[in-house]
Amino acid sequence: MTYVVTDNCIKCKYMDCIEVCPVDCFYEGENMLVIHPDECIDCGVCEPECPAEAIKPDTEPGLDKWLQVNTEYAEKWPNIIAKKEPPPDAKDYDGVEDKFEKYFSAEPGEGD
Repeated sequence: MTYVVTDNCIKCKYMDCIEVCPVDCFYEGENMLVIHPDECIDCGVCEPECPAEAIKPDTEPGLDKWLQVNTEYAEKWPNIIAKKEPPPDAKDYDGVEDKFEKYFSAEPGEGD
């Protein structure tokens, strides 16, 4: 099992999860974060820290797509270990439907 970041992170990109991760397995895209599934130790401390409730265990049904997204982009995006400010309009996007189709960016973030 691993944890994955799902679509509600897109354009919210809160980074509370980064501060509690003991193995620094988060990677930063332009408008979301992902977890590297091979680095995640399944401790679960990140899940309750996410204000957008975008982090889920990959054992939940229907998360195969998100496991693939996290795996693919963790290899392409820079590692991030320090919390940054979320986008100023993050609250406006919390809970918006179909965020992957509408807003996902494959571009990398800045990382650390």
